[in-house]
Amino acid sequence: MKSALFVDFDNVYSGLRRLDPAVAERFASQPIAWIRWLTDTLAPPPHAPKEASRRLLVRRCYLNPQAYQRFRPAFNRAGFEIIDCPPMTSEGKTSTDIHMVLDIVDLLQHQVNYDEFIVFSADADFTPVLRKLRRWDRRTTVLAVGFPSAAYQASADMLIDQDEFVRAGLGFADPEPVPAAPEATRPASEVTSEVRALIKRNVGDSTKAISLSTLASKALREVDGLDAASWVGFSSFRKLVESLHLEPLAVDWDTGTVMDPARHSQGAQQIEENGSDSAAFNPMEDIARLIQQEVEQAKRPVSCARLAQIVVDRYSALAADWGGKGSFRKLLESLDMGLLRVSWENGGGQVFDPRVQAQPRPLNPANQLQNWEPLAHIFPLVHQIHTSTGMPLLAPREMQGLLNALAADVMNMPFTLSETGKRVRDSCREAGLAVSRADVSYVLKGILMARHEFGTGEDSSHTLAKRFVDSMVAICTREQLIFDDIAENNLVQWAGGASMTEQGIA
Repeated sequence: MKSALFVDFDNVYSGLRRLDPAVAERFASQPIAWIRWLTDTLAPPPHAPKEASRRLLVRRCYLNPQAYQRFRPAFNRAGFEIIDCPPMTSEGKTSTDIHMVLDIVDLLQHQVNYDEFIVFSADADFTPVLRKLRRWDRRTTVLAVGFPSAAYQASADMLIDQDEFVRAGLGFADPEPVPAAPEATRPASEVTSEVRALIKRNVGDSTKAISLSTLASKALREVDGLDAASWVGFSSFRKLVESLHLEPLAVDWDTGTVMDPARHSQGAQQIEENGSDSAAFNPMEDIARLIQQEVEQAKRPVSCARLAQIVVDRYSALAADWGGKGSFRKLLESLDMGLLRVSWENGGGQVFDPRVQAQPRPLNPANQLQNWEPLAHIFPLVHQIHTSTGMPLLAPREMQGLLNALAADVMNMPFTLSETGKRVRDSCREAGLAVSRADVSYVLKGILMARHEFGTGEDSSHTLAKRFVDSMVAICTREQLIFDDIAENNLVQWAGGASMTEQGIA
């Protein structure tokens, strides 16, 4: 797949710096690393040719030389054409956007016929050019740091997840990440070939069918360059396996096994966990215990969405295809959880202990609003913002508990986007709050995009609530959702900050 990459350096760098200066520096000083992730790991956009891989024929970086000259050598070494875009006005406005648009339109009509245009920028001014590329049947992939507009997102074929770019592309998955040398990154074709060989070798040596969860675990341990975050760009172990063409082996997704039809008979009783490896990767009993402990500690029914996230955190390989079951629901129904029961009446389902908890009632607006008392009148407003912007639909208890946990954490530990997010998520879980890592990440980004600086003595939960609301109001204004002072006051109350009335402003 012939691709062209356009990087609005000022936009991406400043956006990342607001989130975490270390992340911004990694992006600016080591472009070779994330370029390799982009070409070898990131999945192609929808409707791309089957099994397509990227060839970055064009790499252009647009930067302000007066502010970012020190990063020029790194981008030169990564093979970029660097287009200088110095300030053109007294306010510091550069000509980056017009340069990028002209170059994109020029390449659109080039005889090479580029298949994909990759744009690194959150500037909504690029929305018209994305739509033009779509009309010309070209694929568009966008990295937008922060909260890009709904129109901008809808105009792109694929939006690179910002958190995934930071974790996988920039290597911030570990507390103290050590970036791999560029030459250590293996081509995706080599990794997939080795996975295919591993599966065929293990099934060929076995007297019984082997579970997919066992194969996924072995592949992660033994195949260099394979990780559960991306599965070599296929996003899941199942999609990776489906691409391998394992004939004459047969994959049974109902039982979650791979077998040789000439030697193996089907049936769950025939599944082999590969001898001693079953002890190394036999998580079903531990998952059941994990769920039992979570329900016991919560002292109330626990949503299946929350339990699924716990399983993902503990067993990323298993969660790739849920142990061959295909869904978390089927996995859950296969577990021996003792006296615990599952109620699927509430959409995503809840697990409860009938000895001490009543069976959850079917979810309806009246039941949902019980979690919002005495702020039930604010629910329609928060729900409208959630629908329009993707803001987490957290009940007041969860939202305020999250901000309280954040305030307590930054009082005792230095702030870093990744590690603070993990600790806050864990604190919320210990407190029995239905808050996911994605919820925490969204709130942190909102606070940082409001230009809040952690560690300056202004980290009370009230202040953090106001910063987050300021960010949401700005996003809503951009999306043409205009709120009056009363509505903004209500949002501040929902988040746990002091309202304007309480501050004596109104």
